[in-house]
This record gives sequence, structure tokens and C-alpha cells, in this order.
Amino acid sequence: MTEEQAFKLGIEAYIYGYPLVLMDVSKALFTAVAAPEGLEAPINQFAHLKAFPDASFTSVVSPNADTFYSTAWLDLSLEPLVLSVPDTAGRYYLMPMLDAWTNVFASPGKRTTGTGKGDFAIVAPGWSGKLPDGVKKIQSPTSLVWIIGRTQTNGKADYQAVHAIQTQYKLTPLSQWGKSYQPPNSVPIAEGIDTHTPPVKQVQNLDAAAFFGRMCASMKGNPPAAADAKTVQKWSEIGIIPGEDFNIQALDPLVVKGLERSVKAGHEQVVAAGQSPKAEIKNNWLMTYDLGSYGTNYLNRAGVAWVGLGANLPEDAIYPMTRVDDNSNPLSGEHCYVMHFEADQLPPVNAFWSITMYNNQQFFVDNPLHRYAIGDRDSLTFNPDGSLDIYIQHESPGKNQESNWLPSPQDGFNLTMRLYYPKAAVLDKTWSPPLVKSIS
Repeated sequence: MTEEQAFKLGIEAYIYGYPLVLMDVSKALFTAVAAPEGLEAPINQFAHLKAFPDASFTSVVSPNADTFYSTAWLDLSLEPLVLSVPDTAGRYYLMPMLDAWTNVFASPGKRTTGTGKGDFAIVAPGWSGKLPDGVKKIQSPTSLVWIIGRTQTNGKADYQAVHAIQTQYKLTPLSQWGKSYQPPNSVPIAEGIDTHTPPVKQVQNLDAAAFFGRMCASMKGNPPAAADAKTVQKWSEIGIIPGEDFNIQALDPLVVKGLERSVKAGHEQVVAAGQSPKAEIKNNWLMTYDLGSYGTNYLNRAGVAWVGLGANLPEDAIYPMTRVDDNSNPLSGEHCYVMHFEADQLPPVNAFWSITMYNNQQFFVDNPLHRYAIGDRDSLTFNPDGSLDIYIQHESPGKNQESNWLPSPQDGFNLTMRLYYPKAAVLDKTWSPPLVKSIS
């Protein structure tokens, strides 16, 4: 095999394996604690977000102001885990489960299983035991699972009610089911974990031996999908074989040279895919309909992972995003804008919708109302004909219009709509958000 052939195959394998390696690195970082704290928790335990961040929060980009997160990294290699959820009395919640390749393979919650009490056993590939009565089986394609739970939270007055629900989200090893199980108070932390460098940066820094080594190690418990078999087979010539260790020393020096170059080139392609997402532009809003389940589109899957792990299925939530006004000029606090929704064109959702304001660093914007998002759960003022105007500007639009004001910074900003459990009109692409009209 020539160096050039190895280089080309290496790029393919890098793009394919990127989400898997990023998930593995992220799991290590987010589980490197003895007990739950913030959004980190030991393996097989929940970490709960208990309050919305304010404008001083800069550790995660594009935070949301709609739902509290309850997240958990699961290792199903020893035995299944049972996820228990309480009756949320109609309140919207979602428990999307990502496999090690970042595909959402199940998402219990209001849309799929309702809001009643439920117990779900999440089982690894190849498990064939018997489940207790009343426990529903969810088959995971991989041993590694990331649950990114979200529970609807309507502002500060709602915190207590949501905390009460969060404490009832439980993960129980199947062998402990029916006993009074409590997760261990303190778990030993794995040594040598880099908890300071963001996972995307850590993956970018891996050389060929480290990247493909980690990829092969991860594939042992997280096998490639059946649809990927033909693609993956080709890489045996460069030492990548599912279920086996990667040994760069055993490869021909020309192959090694090709692989060493492929990591940088592969990463560049992943970044390029992330920077130009597979999206449609409607009224100057970027609408992404292909998230959460990627089939054999490995480049799209890798690009989305690079931008931000944990994308939802469109049926669960769609996030239109814009940086420009009706004249395609960048949004800026130097101008005033209005979004006008006709009465029959309000966002069509089964759960709820919001519009969040971000500065160009993707953080919340400080303002006198401490309002970082606006939506249908706020006390909005509708026009006599049932239409709705949302005012987007730096200064108050005046007392009478403050109920509909989304404050902007003095300089550049961008907007993200969140449509939770969208109706068919969103999914079949007939509805789109109105233009952000410049009025000054």
C-alpha cells in the first residue's frame, strides 16, 4: 500500500471515528468526580442542573433558559441500567439517549412515552437476560450511552417543582432492582484525566497512534453499525479492525506516514463540515432538519459532534438560528428590530417555544430585566388581531411594550429559536420563523 492510499483511508477512518473518540474523551472528563457536582457525575449517576445561568456564566456556549438538564453517562458493559421517571403531571420532559456514535436511539418523554411514571431498562448489545414485570426494554446499540435529560422549567418560581421531579429521576443497576438502592457516596476518580482542556481540543491534539488507538479500544464495547460493515472492512489494511487493538508499530512505515498526515487532514474536514452545517435557509434563518440520527453520513455526524455533542432528533426539538436581519445585514444592538408573527403563523409546537439572545461569544446578554430569552410561557401582549410582535433592541421599547422585549447587547448578537416537540408544519418545512426586520 502506498503512503497516499493510507493517507486517503486514514482520512475516511478519522471522520468515521471522530464522534466515537470525542464521546470517549467527553465521558472521561464529565465522569472524573467522586460525587455529582454541576453537570458532572460518576458513571451511571445523574448530574442535575439546578438553576439557570446568568450573563456571568461562560463555561458552556449557547446555554438554554427553557429546561433544566439532567445528564448521565452510562456504562452498560456489566449489566443493564433501569431509568425510572416520575409522573410529571403533563410537564414536558425528554430523556434522549445517545449511543457512542452520537445517534439518538431512544428518547423517552412526553412525545414518545407520555408524562406518566415509567421504568426503562437500557441494555447493551448481546444482553439476553429477563426483565422484571413493568420494566420496558430499550436496546442500546453500544455499551456507552449518554442521557441528556431536559425538564421544562418556567423561570425561578418553577425551580422547586422541577427540583422535586429531578430527584425522582433514578438510575438503578438491574441487579439492584427492587432493593432500596442508593448510588455510592464517593467513587474513585480515574487517574490521568485532563479535566481542564475542552474535549474537542483534546481530540484535536491526538496524533495518529493515539487517535486510532482510542478509536479501536472504544469499538470493543461500541461496535460499528451493521450498515457500516463495508466501509469499516476497508481499513483492515491500515490496522483498524473492530474488536482488536491498534498497533502502529506493526504497520509498514509508508502506511504510518500516510496515517500521521491523515489525522490533521481529517480534522480539517470535520471542522469545515461543522462550520457549514447541512441546513436550509428560510427567511434568513438557518433551519437544520438532519440531526440526531445520521445513517451513513459520517461527515455530517462528525461536523455536528465538533460543533456541539448532543443534538436532538428534529421530532423532539428544532433550533432555528440567525445572525442577520431582513436585509442580510449582521444583527447589532445599534439597531432596533421586530419579529412579527401573524396570528395563524405563531410557532407550531406541541410543547413550547422560545427565542434566546446570545452575544457573538455565544453567551447570555446582561440586561436590566435579567431576561435572556422570550417565548410562549412569558406574559406576552398580543395585538388585537391575535398577531404578535417581539421587539429586539438594546434600549427598552417603552413600558407598554416591555412584555415583548428581548434585550440585545450594544454590539453584535445572534438569535436561536427553540421549538420543543414541533408540529408537522415545522418538520415538513412548510413553516418558518418570520424575518428579523430592522426598524431603525
